[in-house]
Amino acid sequence: MAIVNENFLKLPGSYLFSDIAKKVNAFKIAHPEAKLIRLGIGDVTRPLPPACIEAMHRAVDEMAHAETFRGYGPEQGYDFLIEAIIANDFAPRGVQLKASEVFVSDGAKSDTGNIGDILQGCNSVAVTDPVYPVYIDSNVMSGRAGDLQEDGRWSRITYLPCTAENGFIPQIPDIRMDMVYLCYPNNPTGTTLTKEQLKQWVDYALANDSLILFDAAYEAFIRENDVPHSIYEIEGAKQCAIEFRSFSKTAGFTGVRCGYTVVPEEVMARTSNGERVSLNRLWNRRQCTKFNGTSYVTQRAAEAIYSPEGKKQVKETIDYYLENARIMREGFQQAGFQVFGGVNSPYLWLKTPQDCTSWQFFDRLLNDVHVVGTPGVGFGPSGEGYLRLTAFGKREDCIEAMKRIAKWAK
Repeated sequence: MAIVNENFLKLPGSYLFSDIAKKVNAFKIAHPEAKLIRLGIGDVTRPLPPACIEAMHRAVDEMAHAETFRGYGPEQGYDFLIEAIIANDFAPRGVQLKASEVFVSDGAKSDTGNIGDILQGCNSVAVTDPVYPVYIDSNVMSGRAGDLQEDGRWSRITYLPCTAENGFIPQIPDIRMDMVYLCYPNNPTGTTLTKEQLKQWVDYALANDSLILFDAAYEAFIRENDVPHSIYEIEGAKQCAIEFRSFSKTAGFTGVRCGYTVVPEEVMARTSNGERVSLNRLWNRRQCTKFNGTSYVTQRAAEAIYSPEGKKQVKETIDYYLENARIMREGFQQAGFQVFGGVNSPYLWLKTPQDCTSWQFFDRLLNDVHVVGTPGVGFGPSGEGYLRLTAFGKREDCIEAMKRIAKWAK
């Protein structure tokens, strides 16, 4: 009989959003007449940009003719998309990348989870807390997390608390860490780091020979000038950081699936005997072995994001969600709640009333005003006492939710 990877058995019984779905479904059965407003899961509601739809139609037509049909594509992505990514996402910010350093994929979630394949299980790991669950869970699966303790922390993970008390700015560890996960604009708190604050992390990584795994999935929502869109805007970052990007929230690709990861040739790790090895080469080998590439049709749609029409349409979508965020942020403030984020991010991080845990407040919103959020504690111990809400809903739902909450909070 085959032996299982027992690290999987250490994981809690279900994923955070599965628990939420069970509660919501039970409520719907008990209250079929209630109109639920879902502001919890970060799925988008606006359709794909027309430029992307048109590009997909053209690509589908190509697949219908022998002379333009495409079979297996490059595992790393087609040149037309990689060149568009470099020319539009990085070159205007003074970041020079080679085509061989960009890897197109089916999304940032996959890549942030899979990057551990090329890193040994003995590496020490630091995460901001609260944190996107995939960072933790994938390290549990790889054997790097240790055991789950009674306080909700994993024994081998170093947690960097981000709370209102420290301005949601994680303290740089006073010990050397092998791997550090950073996500900015942050999911779930919606907060950001300035260039100077991010530079301190790059300086730490360079001084300690650490690897930063930088999730920039929400960079398109940044509106303030001093907030970096890419970690590579910081000098030296190409020597110590891997960056993950996504088209999911940028252009509504949550169901289409496309993103990319940047692995500079300069970023290195070492073998057990001290030999330095390029992570770019290892990631390329991993992708060629385990991934057959993102579909041609999808990549043509992603390329269209960078067309003049595509850029305009994407900006309109992002502006729509940021306006939702403004409406919600101001609505919560007027109702007497303390709320963070929602400025450079589609996420709002709501402080629960003093007498409520995250799950208790989730239940109260669900049962009393029929609004669904995400309990902050589901993102880590420092998330206790908070609730995450997203601005990805429809405008009328965001407005209605704020009316209900304002009336309820009186």
